[in-house]
Amino acid sequence: MNNPIRIAIAKGRLEKQCRALLVRAGYDCSALETPGRRLIHPLPFQDGTSPPLEAVLSKAPDVVTYVSRGVCALGVAGKDTIIEQGGSFYEMLDLKLGACRFALAAMAGSAFFESAEHKRVATKYPEVARRFLSGLGVDAEIIRIEGSCELAPLLGLSDAIVDIVETGDTLRENGLVILREMLPLSARLIVNVAAYKLRRNEIDNLIEGLKGAKESC
Repeated sequence: MNNPIRIAIAKGRLEKQCRALLVRAGYDCSALETPGRRLIHPLPFQDGTSPPLEAVLSKAPDVVTYVSRGVCALGVAGKDTIIEQGGSFYEMLDLKLGACRFALAAMAGSAFFESAEHKRVATKYPEVARRFLSGLGVDAEIIRIEGSCELAPLLGLSDAIVDIVETGDTLRENGLVILREMLPLSARLIVNVAAYKLRRNEIDNLIEGLKGAKESC
């Protein structure tokens, strides 16, 4: 039997969407439905003709680390994490899962761009925010937070936020408006450079299977 190919998958909503995609591609993902305390989960191919996978469920930043370091051959993580963290890997496929976008937002009526005062921007993505604001010619202090970004302007901690926006409902409910949309985001399949050289045919076959599964949605 072929050795399993290890894939790291970001936990949460993306995990469920990715699991459904893998099932459509022919993988038995029952181990992910009731993971228990197991940390590595076998995902056999249903007809036994393709190499099985081993899934590692982890936080999104760790997915990028595992693939960059080569302990996982493949990974599924959001483009937001990939941009923020960076690393050495190939970005092979846009899975079109978890579609959303980065945006700069502030309280309604804010004079963020008109005011010459010192700017403060709260975000979970300091590198993304810094590059984006620099491109706009805005010199701002970046404040990294881990919780709800919308709280920062409400509490007077920041003048604006850079965050992921899906529907915009949370912004509106808290009196914030989008000042600039930045770039679209979705889940991507990333591949370790060395693993792709060693198991290119198998990985390419998996990618083709995922493409077919995605198109059948």
